[in-house]
This record gives sequence, C-alpha cells and structure tokens, in this order.
Amino acid sequence: MRNFLASFKAVLDKITYLAGCFAGFLIFCCGIMISYEVVVRGLFNTPTEWVMELSTYCVTIAGFLGMGVTYGAKKHIHVDILLSKLSKTQCSYLAIITTFIGAVYSFIFFVKGAEMVQQSFVLNNCAASTLGTPLWIPQLSMPVGMGILFLHTLYDFLYNASGCARSDEEVAK
Repeated sequence: MRNFLASFKAVLDKITYLAGCFAGFLIFCCGIMISYEVVVRGLFNTPTEWVMELSTYCVTIAGFLGMGVTYGAKKHIHVDILLSKLSKTQCSYLAIITTFIGAVYSFIFFVKGAEMVQQSFVLNNCAASTLGTPLWIPQLSMPVGMGILFLHTLYDFLYNASGCARSDEEVAK
C-alpha cells in the first residue's frame, strides 16, 4: 500500500504543480489586464469592455485550481484548539473522518461541476456580453479544481486509514 500511495502522491504532486503554475499565470494575466484598463481609462478616457469579464474568469479559474494546490501544500485554514486537547490516536481517527468527509464533499462538487459544464456545452450557453464567451470554458475550472482537491483528500484519507501516518510517526520517534 505504501508504494501505491507514494506513486499516487508523485503523480498528484506533478498535476498539482501544473495547476498551480497555470493559476499563477492567470493571476499575472489578470494584473496585466487590469493595469492596461487603468492606463487606457486614465490617459485616453476609453474604457474597455473585455477586461472586467476576462479578469473575472481568470480569478475564478485560478481560485478553483488553487484549492487543490493549497490543500496539497497543507495551507488550508484549520483550527488546532481541539487537536491540542486530543491524544495522537484520537487525532488519527479524527483525521480519517475529516479526510473522508472532505473527499465525499469534493467528489460531489466535482460531479455536479462536470454536469454543469456538460449542460452549458450541450446548450451552447454563452455569456451575455460583447465577447459572448462560451460558459463551459470558465466553468470547466470547477470540476478540474475540485477533481484535484478530491484526489488530495482521497490520498490523505487512504494514507491515514492505512496506518501509514501512525507508522511514520513511530519511525520519527
């Protein structure tokens, strides 16, 4: 089981790294677009119609892609006040329960997001804007980002449930 988890984690880390790079690039593009809008509006008094729409898409896509990146880096917000009062065994059981709940939640979010993208694609839904962006393009970030988050929570669940976490703690002693 340990070898499977190590391979799974290696592949997942590569996928997460690519998602993080793309999310960072989108945030950079958002900054460039907004800077362009400020200059064009301020100097030439000619606002654009596309900057608000595209920058919103960039931030939304980066947000969904960044969820798995943040979770994988153990940077999600968590409250330690309860954990500090529990024993290591109780913390282990709590980790199994919470990662299972997280995996279920992110999987449901993934499935519903994929259904939304499919519906938008089939119905050819487009944004009611000058660009008329097909909505499935920005919506695709939801199932992709939640899929990455699901894989991370699934890994943590399998890792905790298999006892790897407990055996690693014993080795560290």
